[in-house]
Amino acid sequence: MTLEEALNFGKKTLEEAGIAEAALDAWYLLEHVGRFDRSYYYLHYREELKEDLAQEYESIIRKRAERIPLQYITGVQNFMGLDFKVNSNVLIPRQDTEILVETALGVIQPGMRVLDLCTGSGCILISLLHFAREITGTGSDISKQALLTAKENARANGVEAEWVRSDLFQNIAGTFHVIVSNPPYIPTRVIDTLMPEVRDFEPVEALDGREDGLFYYDKIIGESGSFLKPRSYLIFEIGHDQGEAVSARMKRAGFEDVRVIRDLSGLNRVVCGRKG
Repeated sequence: MTLEEALNFGKKTLEEAGIAEAALDAWYLLEHVGRFDRSYYYLHYREELKEDLAQEYESIIRKRAERIPLQYITGVQNFMGLDFKVNSNVLIPRQDTEILVETALGVIQPGMRVLDLCTGSGCILISLLHFAREITGTGSDISKQALLTAKENARANGVEAEWVRSDLFQNIAGTFHVIVSNPPYIPTRVIDTLMPEVRDFEPVEALDGREDGLFYYDKIIGESGSFLKPRSYLIFEIGHDQGEAVSARMKRAGFEDVRVIRDLSGLNRVVCGRKG
């Protein structure tokens, strides 16, 4: 099997499986197996792919055809220009979440202490520690396996953080200048309608926001007052239709300067407010 034949096999198999970006995914997986870039491919596309690599490529193409997420196959996802290890214990970092990081970077100052609730892969906190100067951070999650992944990502990206296994604020100590969170926010009834890659493979406990999707926002807003320093910030990622509900809850809880920030698609994505 030549490189060209392998790529064509990948495209055809994924197209038949209904993968929306079949050609792109086939290329990414070939790149992952062969460890070469497009320039190399175009210069050597008629060369034979080594038998062991051809077998590996066929295997992972069939996994992708089963709707296993691309990132769980390659084991990595880029976020904020950094590479993060991902697996079935954590949500795959998404570009939309970079809006949360950018919003937090806009208010963080040297010397601040940051808490990331529901940290998952750690991509939010690790990005903040990487790009902000002279801050400290704590990441918490109820999942032991998620925290192990976050710790690996922190080491790989050269940052230090405190990692705490906690059901929201249960085991958190001290106060913070900024609390960030991308909590589960999808209403339970919607879970079954999600694309198979999300519904069947990403951890449901990191997706399910209970009946109306607002359960964790209510919990975090209600309990955050004891963990925020005066004039400090609470910043959430939200579902595209939750901006009004979450911002209203923050205002009722006494937060000031509450604002909703849109993502690159023009959809509501982040709510930010300051403790009075």
